[in-house]
Amino acid sequence: MPKIKPEAKVPEFSLPMTGGGTWSLKDAAGKKLVIYFYPKDMTSGCTRESQDFRDLHGAFRKAGVQVVGISRDSVASHDKFAAKESLPFALLADTDEKVCKLFDVIKEKSLYGRKYLGVERSTFLLDGTGRVRQEWRKVKVPGHAEEVLEAAQRL
Repeated sequence: MPKIKPEAKVPEFSLPMTGGGTWSLKDAAGKKLVIYFYPKDMTSGCTRESQDFRDLHGAFRKAGVQVVGISRDSVASHDKFAAKESLPFALLADTDEKVCKLFDVIKEKSLYGRKYLGVERSTFLLDGTGRVRQEWRKVKVPGHAEEVLEAAQRL
């Protein structure tokens, strides 16, 4: 599958989601959509980022924006994370990295000198037709959810 470019229409995809079932891109048809990719459930940065999207969820809904989070963790891990943090939106399990690769968020990282492939914290804002209108890569968590909300409100 080719990688997503800015202004491109995102091809249909489906992933298992928290609470059971499957979430599909068509579920957001006609709505603005924020997709945030994060490295791992229950880690400090990912917890803070998810809490920030949670705390602004009412404002996102008021702006007609749906929010979903995606990582390579399992649905079971997502369910625990979502319950612990009271997340009001779906977390999607991309265990085979298909959607991560589609959005080109799998990057080489380094931890204590060891190189590995992991999810680069990234966020994408789609309009109601499923086109990417803005992207944020190498995201720094503080203030990020607020910045995404402002961009979504302008869309």
